[in-house]
Amino acid sequence: MTEVQRDKIRESVRKNYKEIALSPILSGSCCAPSCCEPEQLQSISIEEVSKKMGYTLEELSSIPNGANMGLGCGNPQVIADLKEGETLLDLGSGGGFDCFLAAPKVGSKGKVIGVDMTPEMITKARLNAEKPQFKHVEFRLGEIEHLPVADSVVDVIISNCVINLSPNKEQVFKEAYRVLKNGGRLAISDIVLTTELPVDMKQNMELYSGCVAGASSIQELEIYLEKAGFHNIQITPKDESKEFIREWAPSQNVEEYIVSAVIEARK
Repeated sequence: MTEVQRDKIRESVRKNYKEIALSPILSGSCCAPSCCEPEQLQSISIEEVSKKMGYTLEELSSIPNGANMGLGCGNPQVIADLKEGETLLDLGSGGGFDCFLAAPKVGSKGKVIGVDMTPEMITKARLNAEKPQFKHVEFRLGEIEHLPVADSVVDVIISNCVINLSPNKEQVFKEAYRVLKNGGRLAISDIVLTTELPVDMKQNMELYSGCVAGASSIQELEIYLEKAGFHNIQITPKDESKEFIREWAPSQNVEEYIVSAVIEARK
């Protein structure tokens, strides 16, 4: 794939998430999109979507209004094992949902950095971060393939249903390795392929932006992680995620091809 082709994919994804960030319906939290599809609103609350992904009511009630847009495929907080004083980086931070949940866990002596390539998402997140309890949370505009983060400064990287959207996943993991400290870790929730997608689905840009067509197999992800230098690699599929994945594109039966998975590794 050429850089021009990759940029076309990024622009399509960026356009989709701009629409989500600016949607008055979503910011009012009256209904949730199916994962990453803003045009297919479901008759289910964002709170209910998030509960299916593993978030607790306590977590959901602790974040700023509008930060949770129902975008994701799991809860990376569960596996991140955050400690006070750590520096956390969220790849594709959106409205800041997981960053705000991580903030009290790393405490005021820690730091939370969110990176997103969509300006409208960054603006939304920064507005929410103005609250006093989030002084140690910041959001940076940038692509996850080219992180605006220094070398070896991060203790843990989280991400929630974003790396599948990248047209250059190998580069994403190289960048993740670069910014992590020695001993640093990945704690990622993402979509993986369970079987080959039909050609028409692979070429469907709506399904790409919808966290389907860009998914890689577990074997491919393991190769990317190993080439980047990671060890202790564990990728664990979550079959129960098919319950909410089938709602993303009901007419396409996407749950037959993809599943949410937990991705863990260390530098």
